[in-house]
Amino acid sequence: MKVSELAKAAGVTAETVRHYVREGLLHPERHPDNGYQLFAHGDLERLRFIQRARTLGFGVAEIREILAHADQGDSPCPMVRDLLASRLPEIRARIAELQALAARMEQALETWAEMPDGTPDGHSLCRLIESFPEPLRDNPCDTPRDNHERGNDGHRTPIGATSSEETQ
Repeated sequence: MKVSELAKAAGVTAETVRHYVREGLLHPERHPDNGYQLFAHGDLERLRFIQRARTLGFGVAEIREILAHADQGDSPCPMVRDLLASRLPEIRARIAELQALAARMEQALETWAEMPDGTPDGHSLCRLIESFPEPLRDNPCDTPRDNHERGNDGHRTPIGATSSEETQ
C-alpha cells in the first residue's frame, strides 16, 4: 500500500501517516524503482494501534516506547497500566480546573449581562474584566508578584491558603 492507500484504510490523512513515519512509529519499505513508501497489512494494524493509544491519551514518545517493547518481544502492558494509573489523577484534576473555569466564566457572563460597555480612558481598560474579583489562589498561568494575593474580601491571603469568602 502507498501512503494514501494506508491513510484511507485507517481513516486518517496522508500527512498523519507521514508524521508517524517521521516519528519512527511506522517503518515502510521503499519501492526500488520510484522510491515510494510501501506499507504492508501489518502497518495498517500498527497504525490502528497508534490511533487507539492516542484516544487513550498516550503521546507519540510514549507510543514509541510501547511499540519498542512490543517489537522486542516484551509485554508493554505493565508500563501501559502504570502510565494510565499515574495520569488519571492528573486528568481528573485538570477536569476540576476546567469546571471551575467554566463556572467563573458563567458567573462573569451573568454579572456582565446588564453592565454597559466602556471605553479605555487611561485608568480603565475593560470594566467587565476589572469588575471581576481578583483570584483567591495562585493561578498556574500567572506569575505572582509576591507570596500573597488579595482575596475577594480585600484581605491579603498567602497563596494557597483560604480566605473567609472561599470557605463560605
